[in-house]
Amino acid sequence: MAAQEPSPPSSMESNKPGFPKKILGNKLEDKHLCNCCHNILRRPFQAQCGHRFCSYCFNRTVSNGPQKCSACIKEDIFEDPTSILKQGCAFPDNAVRREVENLSAVCINESCTWKGSIKEYENHEGKCEFMIIPCPSCKERIRFNEQERHNERECPERTLNCKYCKEPFHFKNIKAHDEICPKYPMICEGCAKKKIPREKYVDHIKFCSKFRTPCRFHVVGCDISVEKEKIHEHERTYAYEHLNLLLHYIMGMKVSMEGLQPQGLEVAGHKLLELQQSLRELEARVSQLSTTSSGPPVQGAAAAAASSSSSSSGPPGPPASAPLPPLPTLAPTLSVSTSFTPLPSSVGAALELQLHSEKTKVAELGRRCTELEVKSGTFENVVCVLNREVERFATTMEASNRQHKLDQDKIEALSNKVRQLERTVGLKDLTVAEMEGRLREMSATTFDGVFVWRISDFAKKRQDAIAGRAPAMFSPAFYTNKYGYKMCLRIYLNGDGTGRGSHLSLFFVVMRGLSDALLKWPFNQKVTLMLLDQSNREHIIDAFRPDVTSSSFQRPVSEMNIASGCPLFCPLSKLDAKNSYIRDDTIFIKAIVDLTGL
Repeated sequence: MAAQEPSPPSSMESNKPGFPKKILGNKLEDKHLCNCCHNILRRPFQAQCGHRFCSYCFNRTVSNGPQKCSACIKEDIFEDPTSILKQGCAFPDNAVRREVENLSAVCINESCTWKGSIKEYENHEGKCEFMIIPCPSCKERIRFNEQERHNERECPERTLNCKYCKEPFHFKNIKAHDEICPKYPMICEGCAKKKIPREKYVDHIKFCSKFRTPCRFHVVGCDISVEKEKIHEHERTYAYEHLNLLLHYIMGMKVSMEGLQPQGLEVAGHKLLELQQSLRELEARVSQLSTTSSGPPVQGAAAAAASSSSSSSGPPGPPASAPLPPLPTLAPTLSVSTSFTPLPSSVGAALELQLHSEKTKVAELGRRCTELEVKSGTFENVVCVLNREVERFATTMEASNRQHKLDQDKIEALSNKVRQLERTVGLKDLTVAEMEGRLREMSATTFDGVFVWRISDFAKKRQDAIAGRAPAMFSPAFYTNKYGYKMCLRIYLNGDGTGRGSHLSLFFVVMRGLSDALLKWPFNQKVTLMLLDQSNREHIIDAFRPDVTSSSFQRPVSEMNIASGCPLFCPLSKLDAKNSYIRDDTIFIKAIVDLTGL
């Protein structure tokens, strides 16, 4: 019989300092202590000065060259060269070694009850199931017998393979990996299709008719997302909202335009008034010149011509803001000659040209004002039409809102009923699953100490064991009788411990039962384990009687004790070759518990 855990490196090597003092079961003597580490001598060496050291401590001391003996210095007996420690100046002290190895010792690991000699302790200290060791990955300190469970279930630094993309990652990075895994199954928010690989999700939503897309009126403020196949229905249903958004948009544009127009209109109005005043003054001047053209004095005509030419040669604007100067009268003897009659006509022509230019400017300003008034009228008509539409849709919307509120109340009531029914169904599903599990367990349970375990899909389960996904399997429980011991089997299809990779390992497990208080402990019944030959010619059989001092056969304090059995139960090469143990990808394991004495 052998335990399922793999053996640690041997402690018999001389690469350790002395034994801790706590292991001694009797009085400690100074001659058994190392003069370097001050622990109990391990592989003692005696130097020329007579002091003893552990082999490891002596080699470490002289590894950097000859050293003075610290014990000689402390005892004030230093003597050169006898007290100089160097390679080749010490010899193994076998007499003291035998004395030390015969001393009684106990295990210093908590909960371990081992007792024996120091020689036996050297074999035990590296194999003790209760010794505390650091996890090589996360450095957490754990018991040796819990190493396998820690590595498989608890270590935060353990490496897992993604079940989607098969890439390895650390357990602590599982959430980060799920966020970037190209094969991670996504759920479409539109059609609710499941198990869409992330790398194909973008292509799916391009053609998914149920996927929600922004409304075409989002540019004017509609922030509703609609399924692609319902976009036209949405536009019909929300026509009122869309028109309202368009109204606000157009009104905003109108306000922006009006913010620019008033200043221009005011300037144009002032300019028009000035031009009209200038026109009236010019017309008055022309009429005065016409009335005086029949016989005005030369001086008056010349003054009028000068005034006209000066006003026509100047820049356009209100030229006659000052009153027209009165025409002076000369003596009757100085009448105007007929040669000066064309002068008033040329002045009138100049004034006519200036008047025509001013009228053209006034007409242009009037035309622009008319265009602005037409545009304003158009906008006002659009606003009126939109206001009527808004009022009509407001009435429809109010009725729709009332109906929507009624529908929401009905939906909320139905949702509450559905949630209540889902909770009830969930509880019933849990109850059914629990009852099915108990039924399967009861159907496979035996109460006569004989149990046959059928393992199907052997090839797949062995590959899972080789890959480390499921290295071990537990059988259903079985009993020696209805109120007897509760037991199960544990199998490693790729081996465990010394049989890892080369043998099929099979172990026997004592479980905690309801009738344990009525049973005799420790468990001491002979156990026979068999791999059945399906041709009934040559079964593979191993049997053992429990070690009553082992914790594996004491009364269980947890769900099950530590498994114990045969790590080298069956060579895998025997199963790989042509054989009759595997038929239809199925093997049968049989366990027989001797009921003698029960």
